[in-house]
Amino acid sequence: MAMLWVKTFHIVFIASWFAGLFYLPRIFVNLAQTSDSAVQETLLGMARRLYRFTTILAVVAIIFGMWLYVGYRIGVGPGNGWMHAKLFFVLLVIGYHHACGLMLRKFEQGKNTRSHKFYRWFNEVPVLLLLVVVALVVVKPF
Repeated sequence: MAMLWVKTFHIVFIASWFAGLFYLPRIFVNLAQTSDSAVQETLLGMARRLYRFTTILAVVAIIFGMWLYVGYRIGVGPGNGWMHAKLFFVLLVIGYHHACGLMLRKFEQGKNTRSHKFYRWFNEVPVLLLLVVVALVVVKPF
């Protein structure tokens, strides 16, 4: 029964983390489109708070995931190649999260050189990563 609660919290924190990863680049789109300093400050404040909050969500999600992997041995042993692939894509999600932080710093420093179109495409990356991770967990293809 305890394992089911850990899984539940892992899923909830993952979903919340991804909600932040879906929204943060949308703020970047707006930042890249505006030159109004008051609007930029408002958007930067929103982006900073969202990034900090999603970082906390990510850490908690990863802790619950590690609890499942190490504590309950989910995905450990022969026939669990899907878990290795999932962990690889989780590392890519963490890298994406870190890239968002770097982009936020560039906006804060006034050094953004990318267009709103770039951020619109960049915003699609976590959707694809989530799709792959969920497919690996549900289908367990190898």
